[in-house]
Amino acid sequence: MTPALTADEIERYARHIVLPEVGGAGQQKLKQARVLVIGAGGLGAPVLEYLAAAGVGTLGIVDDDAVSLSNLQRQVIHGTDAVGMLKTDSAKAAIARINPNTSVETHTFRLTEDNAPALIARYDIVVDGSDNFETRYAVADACAGERKPLVHAAVGRFDGSVTVLKPFEDGKDGSPNPGYRDLFPEPPPPGMVPSCAEAGVLGALTGVVGTLQAMEAIKLITGIGEPLVGRLLLYDALSARFETIRYKRT
Repeated sequence: MTPALTADEIERYARHIVLPEVGGAGQQKLKQARVLVIGAGGLGAPVLEYLAAAGVGTLGIVDDDAVSLSNLQRQVIHGTDAVGMLKTDSAKAAIARINPNTSVETHTFRLTEDNAPALIARYDIVVDGSDNFETRYAVADACAGERKPLVHAAVGRFDGSVTVLKPFEDGKDGSPNPGYRDLFPEPPPPGMVPSCAEAGVLGALTGVVGTLQAMEAIKLITGIGEPLVGRLLLYDALSARFETIRYKRT
């Protein structure tokens, strides 16, 4: 049984609790939730900040990298004084400043198809902010196998995308929900998609897309709204345009 919200928590989350769609019951769900965030980089930074501020009880962080000066243009959870630190340690310290009520579990290694299932099984929801296809497929496959909702996103230069994957459930029409491989059957050939280091990325773009991921995670935890299941939300920053593409199980 989840402990009751303390007086401090009631004041901290007052703007959530006053929302009829969330209320005290929704805030209790956030407090009880365990969310695993893959990557403490451009996408993971706003995800971690907003989920901590929202009162998620436990955040797991997976990242095997250290903070570099070139990260700071977009990875806003890290400060200049964190250069050289492990990203997991830097993010944990930042979360403690944002919300000491949030417990942080750090996993300083690269997620693979071998170690992903056991780790993902320990959490309720996974948010993927990784920047390579090998990790994305490993995470998506493990989430499908462990029956864990996955909030996936990707960014490039001036555009980004977000979707929610629950292929282990059926949709409202009774048909199976699509999975990651229904959207992207095979990874592109090596070198076809340039990395952020090669192509560049606008820092604020990762903030927009990562915050959308945090919103989808909060919706999944509290049971409000309509998550982006079977829908790919596309954002073009230069034209300030959002579009939604529907996709199905193939």
